[in-house]
Amino acid sequence: MTHPHATTGTPGTDGTPGAPAATPDDIRAQLDAHLTPAARTWLDQALQEAAGHPGGHGPISVWELRLAEAGRRCGPEHADAARVLILHAARAGTDALTRVYRQGTADERRAVLHALPHLVDGPEALPLVEDALRTNDTRLLAAAVGPYAARHLPAHAWRHAVLKCLFTGVPVDRVAGLERRARGDAELARMLGDYAAERTAAGRTVPAGLHRVLALAAADTPPHGTALAHGTHPHGKES
Repeated sequence: MTHPHATTGTPGTDGTPGAPAATPDDIRAQLDAHLTPAARTWLDQALQEAAGHPGGHGPISVWELRLAEAGRRCGPEHADAARVLILHAARAGTDALTRVYRQGTADERRAVLHALPHLVDGPEALPLVEDALRTNDTRLLAAAVGPYAARHLPAHAWRHAVLKCLFTGVPVDRVAGLERRARGDAELARMLGDYAAERTAAGRTVPAGLHRVLALAAADTPPHGTALAHGTHPHGKES
């Protein structure tokens, strides 16, 4: 989960920063260990309804109503995971996911983002990720930089997503695939160095996660990138 009171882990991962998306079975096992008997009964019924009536039926599907109930039924700390399971049981495609995202609450939007690695194989759902990255909602941002973005977000947009996380205080541990995508990225190293220099010149602190990402990006890059990883500017001035 993306919020601090979660006990079942982020639906998009197994709990390890940058890990692959957890399977629905993994998510269900985590939920079963924490839900009350009444909540498990409700979730069983919601999943059966979603599996029995997938896709869209009329102006709103029964499983979409269950998405709205998940926080009240399962508790806010488990609602993201429950919603991901409902979306998976409903076999929601890109059109349905887009509808839920556009019409839903911030909580439902976050669940859609977490569900993307399970339901969309290609890049066609990237507009949803890009929309989330334009917000300043840190929980939505954390969901947007999950495994789906790691797999499909183009390099330029992904670099800016990392900077957005640093700017808004989203821990870089939430960025799936960070080590793989950041390593040796000279352009990312340049952007991070510029950002650190701007903050230092303005008398502001540099986010702690920046140096970790910069060290990755500076690996196997020209010497000035390595210098930046140790806290110096390209011209040799201390930051």
